[in-house]
Amino acid sequence: MREYSRNKKANPVWLFIKNINHRFQVIRWLVLALLTVILITSSYYTIKVKTSNIANLKASLATTTQIYDASGQKAGNLYSQKGTFVELDKISPYMQEAVISTEDRTFYTNPGFSIKGMARAFVSLLIHHGNIAGGGSTLTQQLAKNAILTQQQTFSRKLEELFFAIEINHVYSKKDILTMYLNNAYFGNGVWGVQDASHKYFGKDASDLTVGEAATLAGMLRNPSYYNPIDHMTNALSRRNVVLGLMVQNKKLSASSCKIAQSESLSLKDNYTQDDGYKYPYFFDAVVDEAISKYGLTEEDVMNKGLKIYTTLNTDYQSAMQDSFDSSANFPASASDGTKVQGASVAVDPKSGAVRAIVGGRGEHVFRGYNRATQMKRQPGSSIKPLAVYTPALQNGYHYDSELSDKLQTFGSNKYEPHNVDNQYSNSIPMYQAIAQSKNVAAVWLLDKIGVAKGVQAMQNFGIKVAKRDQNLALALGGLSTGVSPLQMAKAYSAFANNGNLPNNAYFITKIEDASGNVIAQNSNTGSHRIMSQSVAKEMTSMLLGVFTSGTAQSAQPSGYQVAGKTGSTEVSWAYGTKDQWIVGYTPDVVVATWVGFDKTDQNHYMQGISETGITRLYKAEMEGILPYTKGTAFSEKPAQSMANSTGSDSDWLSQAGQNLQNGLNQAGKNIQAWYNNIKGLFGK
Repeated sequence: MREYSRNKKANPVWLFIKNINHRFQVIRWLVLALLTVILITSSYYTIKVKTSNIANLKASLATTTQIYDASGQKAGNLYSQKGTFVELDKISPYMQEAVISTEDRTFYTNPGFSIKGMARAFVSLLIHHGNIAGGGSTLTQQLAKNAILTQQQTFSRKLEELFFAIEINHVYSKKDILTMYLNNAYFGNGVWGVQDASHKYFGKDASDLTVGEAATLAGMLRNPSYYNPIDHMTNALSRRNVVLGLMVQNKKLSASSCKIAQSESLSLKDNYTQDDGYKYPYFFDAVVDEAISKYGLTEEDVMNKGLKIYTTLNTDYQSAMQDSFDSSANFPASASDGTKVQGASVAVDPKSGAVRAIVGGRGEHVFRGYNRATQMKRQPGSSIKPLAVYTPALQNGYHYDSELSDKLQTFGSNKYEPHNVDNQYSNSIPMYQAIAQSKNVAAVWLLDKIGVAKGVQAMQNFGIKVAKRDQNLALALGGLSTGVSPLQMAKAYSAFANNGNLPNNAYFITKIEDASGNVIAQNSNTGSHRIMSQSVAKEMTSMLLGVFTSGTAQSAQPSGYQVAGKTGSTEVSWAYGTKDQWIVGYTPDVVVATWVGFDKTDQNHYMQGISETGITRLYKAEMEGILPYTKGTAFSEKPAQSMANSTGSDSDWLSQAGQNLQNGLNQAGKNIQAWYNNIKGLFGK
């Protein structure tokens, strides 16, 4: 030994290391660095845990996220990992002891974590190069993982789990922790929580479970898909018997009782029914999306934290709209391959921008899937004319009865030549008739007169940006390469219904509270701003009333109600058909924008005909379902047609006299020209 010590001292490498350490205190610095890392890590996770509102955990687990409508009434609920919550005294003692014996025998004495378990996790970390194979967690740690964290098996997540478990153990009693764990555990077949699992597998409450049934459920926690008795009875029985043996070892069950329970078969009975709280799927989807995008919540927060979300929903509007979409008779025929014509619609309060109802498509709903009412962008066709052409024209000196050119003609150096859908033309047409009959030439002519720049600015005022490449005369007919959504159109038309004031936002959420009732989000921007004068808005409304009384939306006019608005469609180039059909209509109380068409338009997927007939049945059904639930506010404006007729009756004689004089002068001019030509002939010139 002495010889070894002398050799070690004589070893130059060892002497060098010893001198370096003596000179620079390397070991001390390494220890200091390690302690610093531990301090920083501990501080980081401590702050994270302390600011995570652990005190609200039980409340969030005990309640589902509730959705309230505009009147403050419960409209439904959201959940993804939630079962029926029951307190511990409603859970069989057998179930409690089976879980503790299987998952965490030191549950009532440990500080929320197991030193042995953490040691095993560290060894696993070294063996698996940064990943942990699993196991070794206490019930408290499992609760933290299931209710707060992810299922990712990494050392950082395991460390985070440790700190959360310590805090949970500090805040809650052991009974509370066990209650939360049993209500938040997954038992396979889409069932969460011991109460629903008891009904799913045994048709009874959790309080009535026998020791064998409790052991079966406890045994499923390790691998629910492999040990559930519906799909794998043999595996379930084998695992149950193991759990019963563990209960004997933990002195929670006698050996004789264990043998009796192990010899019994399992009698399955499924009377579990899931409450369908997602009654208004597209509206609820939009609520979840807005909570995430606007208020910074995660989907996990929204679905599982027991929030109270107060919304703008009108359940009567929503039900009527959904019923309209459920009827295939309201839609154009499907394609030859069976593909359905799709549709989307949205109802908005014109004064505030609050969305009252929304449907984003037909067919099977997919959670947070494609919502055509908010996410789709399609060309609006003639429904854009009031925004891009007629509003700026009224703002620049034109009036409802101004005469517009409607003869077939070309515009600009590129000889742009628009055509009227009905191929009927006239030298001139009053503005209100051009709108009602959706005359394309008149709209393009008018935009050319006021200037495309004014149309682009008007669109921007309505909240719709026009790309540089779309800033041309085709804008008058809805030539937008990026398109618009029904929600955008509904918000834009709100300015007409709201006397020239455009809502600042279209929104779904008014307030969000956490499970304890604390307000965590508040929508404070529910106002509007003026984009046109009241007189311009009223004059536009007087013209748009004619679209439903005598124009292109006449067949969409709801029985017993006045509606103002505009239709629109975009044609396909290869056939007599359309790819998009729109109606955007309103009363002083509500704006409803609706679109129909195929998601993908091609030669096998388009709507027959070039008018809006494919959408009128749907729109009429929607409005007849919605309008009875509105305030029934009447329009103060008279239809432009009736105003023109009343003005015209007082001056018909003068107009006729002027026309007769004009005809006489024209005829006289023709006679003089003929006489002059005859005189030239006499002289041979």
